[in-house]
Amino acid sequence: MRDRFKAMVESTQDSICAAIEAIDGGARFVEDRWERPGGGGGRSRALQEGRVFEKAGVNVSAVHGTLTDAAAAAMRATHPTVGEERRFFATGVSLVLHPHNPMAPTVHANYRYFELGDGAAPGSWWFGGGADLTPSYLFDEDAVHFHRVHHDALAPHGAEHYPRFKAWCDDYFHIKHRGERRGVGGIFFDDLAGDDREALFRLVSDCAGAFLPAYLPIVRRRAELPYTEAQKRWQGLRRGRYVEFNLVWDRGTLFGLRTDARVESVLMSLPLTARWEVNAQPEPGGEEERLVAVLREPRDWL
Repeated sequence: MRDRFKAMVESTQDSICAAIEAIDGGARFVEDRWERPGGGGGRSRALQEGRVFEKAGVNVSAVHGTLTDAAAAAMRATHPTVGEERRFFATGVSLVLHPHNPMAPTVHANYRYFELGDGAAPGSWWFGGGADLTPSYLFDEDAVHFHRVHHDALAPHGAEHYPRFKAWCDDYFHIKHRGERRGVGGIFFDDLAGDDREALFRLVSDCAGAFLPAYLPIVRRRAELPYTEAQKRWQGLRRGRYVEFNLVWDRGTLFGLRTDARVESVLMSLPLTARWEVNAQPEPGGEEERLVAVLREPRDWL
């Protein structure tokens, strides 16, 4: 499974990078291959200051080693089966795309596989991941499309998955100190395990394959729309919220920093530019206020 999942995420990285380069129309990803001092490594790809994308990162890693005390303690909070075994293996793909245009949404996706020891004992392996959409300006049809594609990818694996993963996403991407979700959600799962590892591998692979059809039509519709300086400023404020979630609440960021992961890869998700203004509030009755209302009370899009 380690080798098969690594091959899947590398293929996903290749297809997504090719599609993003085609949309951007000139900019290219720069690849950095790296090795982790404790074991393993990865290939990080970044595109900056393109025509459509201000910053795009698509990273793959496959690392192994020994969990630190802090990493093991943090993991037990969400994975009670974690015991004294500290040897681990983790592989996955993680991406964040930040378009220039405030009408085009930021998007994130991550799919990963984790083992403790040799992965043979019950509770010693699991899959995680998901994809979520973070608009600065809300177009209902975009949110519906993004959710529909992921619903349809999950449907062959069981009708129960989409509503469970959708609610999980709304709960996870919650900026608790703001009382807001980071965006309009999507799907998220953190500890998929059970008796049939093969079936779960197929489920996660189908979710990874849904990313491009979920996002490409949206960015194509929005990347060339006109916008004002005030709308660009609002995008900067929303990106500030994105940074707050990733640095304060995101477990993946914290895990990476606790396991001596490559800092440039861990912080790849951060935008090139963001804003923090004192007491910044949306104008009453405007599109900005409509977005914030949805972020405070997540909506069922399907």
